[in-house]
Amino acid sequence: MGDEGLASDLDLDLDLDLDLDYLPRLGRKTDYGIGAIGAGFIMRDVHLEAYRQAGFRVVAIASRRPEHAREVAARYGIPCVHGEWRALLADSDVEIVDSAFPPHEQPQIVREAVRHAGHIRGILAQKPLAPTLAEAAEMVRLCDQAGVVLAVNQNMRYDQSMRALKTLLTRGSLGRPVVAQITMHARPHWQDYLQGYDRLAILNMSIHHLDVYRYLFGDPERILASVRTDPRTPFPHRDGMAFYILEYADGLRAIGLDNCFTPLDQGIEWRVEGTVGVAKGTIGWPDYPAGSPSTLDVATTQRPGHWFRPRWPERWFPHAFIGTMGQLMRALEEGNEPEMSGRDNLGTMALVEAAYRSADAGRAVPLTTIAALLPSRHGAEKTSSH
Repeated sequence: MGDEGLASDLDLDLDLDLDLDYLPRLGRKTDYGIGAIGAGFIMRDVHLEAYRQAGFRVVAIASRRPEHAREVAARYGIPCVHGEWRALLADSDVEIVDSAFPPHEQPQIVREAVRHAGHIRGILAQKPLAPTLAEAAEMVRLCDQAGVVLAVNQNMRYDQSMRALKTLLTRGSLGRPVVAQITMHARPHWQDYLQGYDRLAILNMSIHHLDVYRYLFGDPERILASVRTDPRTPFPHRDGMAFYILEYADGLRAIGLDNCFTPLDQGIEWRVEGTVGVAKGTIGWPDYPAGSPSTLDVATTQRPGHWFRPRWPERWFPHAFIGTMGQLMRALEEGNEPEMSGRDNLGTMALVEAAYRSADAGRAVPLTTIAALLPSRHGAEKTSSH
């Protein structure tokens, strides 16, 4: 953790442990052969930059436009460029497939990848895993049958402020969570392929926040959602902006305001209040590519009026992506379920589905109404983490 943030507190008799375990824990084996599918921004500037910094081994790349794949391969020293993604999947050097294709194309990639289960051991799929919960569940089923480990790149779970917040919650430093909120005023880039979807903000942006609430607090009982169109988005859509409340059995309310319209004063702020403490911070994404680290400030009733402000040099983009690939590698090495497994991600996709149903119906929707769409093993394995 950065010395600057700790230095201002060193002269105090601290009662809060600021070793917040915010970095990913890598396994001993990190040299699996990675095959990258895609050569656009997220793969070129984020995934592969993270892997370069971590020393991961990317053995092949393929893209819809081979000239782009060749440019990216030259930039990162990737030894093999395939003319299309099916050839990459057949490459025996590829042990982990890293997919950065649009969600509607990921099901066919998984269907083909599991045919090569002899050398492909794991798949890291972009979020959203698929356009619908039913398609995502089918992808999980196919990987289970083939013995291929499927993980989903829900990368906000590895944002440094979210990891640090999780540590505080696990330690009980804030007490019992009472209310949480994420407020986003930013303009996501809506890729061209989204024009063919009937789902926009919740599926492609709010999914970050819905998933990180599940990471922090477990599954809610129900969700109440409201949406509206985004005046700056020219193509037809129903949910250009999203607003929602997650209701938990113990009374916790987790609130999201995803304003995807704002032209000025952009930023993402979050806050969690517990019975004995408050944590708040920012997410350092809207100013990318200049970039800034996310932040966390925390106060407790043990020291009223004093804010602890730990800081770190790492950023969500690209450093969180070391964690998303690292947790899959560790799962392969240890023979365990990945932290962000495809099966766990069905819970996030179910929450997305419930949010759309709530917005359409104008009322809260219990997650139990979505349970029938999920494989039975998921329902048996769900646990609440707070």
